[in-house]
Amino acid sequence: RTYLALQGGMGAALLTQLDKVKAILTALVQGTTLPVTCKIRVLDRLEDTLALGKLIESTGVKALGVHGRTKEERPQHKNRNATIKALAEHLTIPVIANGGSSEIVDYEDIERFRVATGATSVMLARQAESNCSIFSKAGRKPIDDVIVQYLHYAIEYDNRATNTKYCVQQMLGSLQDTERGKALLASQQMEEICRLWKMEELYSTWQKKLQAKAKELKDLSKNDSSEPTLKRCKVGNEEVWQMEAKFVRNMFEMSNLPKTTLINWTRKNNYPHPSYKTEAKEKSFRSVVVVDSKRYSSTFLEKSKKYAEQAAALVALYALGLIDGSKIKGNTAGMPME
Repeated sequence: RTYLALQGGMGAALLTQLDKVKAILTALVQGTTLPVTCKIRVLDRLEDTLALGKLIESTGVKALGVHGRTKEERPQHKNRNATIKALAEHLTIPVIANGGSSEIVDYEDIERFRVATGATSVMLARQAESNCSIFSKAGRKPIDDVIVQYLHYAIEYDNRATNTKYCVQQMLGSLQDTERGKALLASQQMEEICRLWKMEELYSTWQKKLQAKAKELKDLSKNDSSEPTLKRCKVGNEEVWQMEAKFVRNMFEMSNLPKTTLINWTRKNNYPHPSYKTEAKEKSFRSVVVVDSKRYSSTFLEKSKKYAEQAAALVALYALGLIDGSKIKGNTAGMPME
């Protein structure tokens, strides 16, 4: 994402385009009554960083976050705390120090980092993602305790499995190489993730509660249908039937994969074989399958071309009445393609 942002002239690519920085921030400040803040990386030369900070301050921005590395530098490079301190002394607006995760291992280190940079406050990313109890004055909790507490929230609020898995991966770090870590990497559903921390019963209990609540709300709206919604949308000059359908590999045997089932159906009914057109969106994929002159697609972005084609086939199978909603993982509303 960082590479694409830089190539597109966004984010840190703006650091040397002072006129554009001034125009953007001035428009933001003048266009809202809310306080506007800004975050930058430092430049190679201190005087250039100070000049950039002063220009940003002149636009009316209320606070400035500063990552103490250049756009080319990565976490293994030393954070330029002295540059942040010089900038904090140079400006009148609050400066928020960032980039110190490698030197922050407990709560007290946060204040040490703030003092070293002369900042008014500190912004943390990597350390907070790996163990959010870094903010506890009582000290860091064991990572398993943090994961269990996080999973309680993920279960209660019915968080998506993909997001839950990503967050737990960040907490595990190098522990992803352990047996449980590898099992997490292979997981695709919330129940599998919860089972690794012996929370499958809690997950099952909450799912029953959430399903009962969903039924209650549907009854109130006089809509009994629990089936996913298939929508006909216009994509360019083409009509495409869409719904959000994630392909979950372990829900299917090799013999009944969506693409396999679909091609067998077309052969049986003497239709042309399904044809797939797949497009990449950054590091994700979306596919459209044509069956009997009709187009079908999932709005869920998959992580591989193969999975995107399986998801498109899944939508086609549902539309043709060859599977029911139990095989569809995703929101029931369906979202239009961009």
